[in-house]
Amino acid sequence: MEDMKKTSTIVTVIGMGKIGLPLAAVIANRGYQVIGADIDETIVKLINEGKSHIPNEPHLDELIKRSHDSRSLRATTNTSEAVSRSDVIIVVVPIITNKDHQEDYCFIDEAVYQLAKGIRKHSLVIFETTIPVGQTRERFGKKIEEVSGLKMGKDFLLAYSPERVSSNQVIRDLNTYPKVVSGVNQKSLEKAASFYKQALQTEIIKVSSLETAELTKIAEGIYRDVNIALANELARYADQHGINILEVIKASNTQPYSHIHLPGIGVGGHCIPVYPYFLINKGITGGLIEQARALNESMPDYGVQLLKQDLGSLKGKNILILGLSFRENVKEVSHSSAIELDSLLKLQGAKTYIHDPLFSEEEIRSLGLTPLSLNDEIISHIEVIILQAYHNQYQYLDFQKFTRCTYVLDGRNRLDRNTVISAGIKYRGIGT
Repeated sequence: MEDMKKTSTIVTVIGMGKIGLPLAAVIANRGYQVIGADIDETIVKLINEGKSHIPNEPHLDELIKRSHDSRSLRATTNTSEAVSRSDVIIVVVPIITNKDHQEDYCFIDEAVYQLAKGIRKHSLVIFETTIPVGQTRERFGKKIEEVSGLKMGKDFLLAYSPERVSSNQVIRDLNTYPKVVSGVNQKSLEKAASFYKQALQTEIIKVSSLETAELTKIAEGIYRDVNIALANELARYADQHGINILEVIKASNTQPYSHIHLPGIGVGGHCIPVYPYFLINKGITGGLIEQARALNESMPDYGVQLLKQDLGSLKGKNILILGLSFRENVKEVSHSSAIELDSLLKLQGAKTYIHDPLFSEEEIRSLGLTPLSLNDEIISHIEVIILQAYHNQYQYLDFQKFTRCTYVLDGRNRLDRNTVISAGIKYRGIGT
């Protein structure tokens, strides 16, 4: 990435997580002065030392070091102070959901309050967090007005531009995907579009309202959830009839209008399992969106039922789950199927273990799970293996070490079937 011509515009990015920090680093390398705001003192300290707290994000370390050396990126825990110095403020603080799938705004509400305390006239505020339709205007815009005494669209500009990136490829996605942009009024839209055009150097898609942009992002996530549910339902049918669903999908997708995703033992992360509830909680119930979500949430139980079907009782069996992360090569446990699998297996009386090279044993124990090193002698007592996240480290897994293992459930259909079978172990996939 080449540096752009330096500008006097100061940008604050609120939320230095897996999306906010790469975004801040990219903008800082485009000629802007960037302040990263976060409540975590450890993260702030690392950034101010020119270091990243996010592993496995290509080019991020390099961009942070460059922006640190050029003094174009610094971090602080004082959000209000950072905002008071800034022309553009970008909010990338997540909305979380509770066990009943209701939205919890605690983190982003506090961030908006601190923003509102520091905002100055004529600033541009952009929300990138995925949020329920209407909340940029009705919740956050009005809160800024209430606290600051300023009027949105007049005293400060307000825009929404959803993040459209994935962990481990955020910088690539920022440089590749079009940026959807909307504003509370035309002036806000044009200002935000102009900013992103220079800061990201990517295609800009202007849409007619904040609500249009909000629903655009939710729709993207729901499309994937529904498509995965379709693949999972087809995989269940394939299991009943001895058909390999991967062969079916490969053949089907040679037709230009077919784009079937892949089945799996669960859908995790802080995005796909969450966004459907932004609509379900608003009354869209009983239809495809809700049914797809229910089917995907049932996949860990389906995996356990496959085990019982093939092995009988699971009581007393030593079962190893490979991969705590919700997906491969990402250190993130949000809505991970591994946690649900562990719980369901324990209900069957099984003794469960978790291995994940991205997490320390202490981190695994903190979730109420039992860690197991692949160098531990206990692996010789493992009877069943479930692949939940196909990390790179599992590509060359030596199944010969598992001398008592008789069964592998490949929850992602990624392991080499012949390698497993050659170790004298039965192989089973999802739909294969």
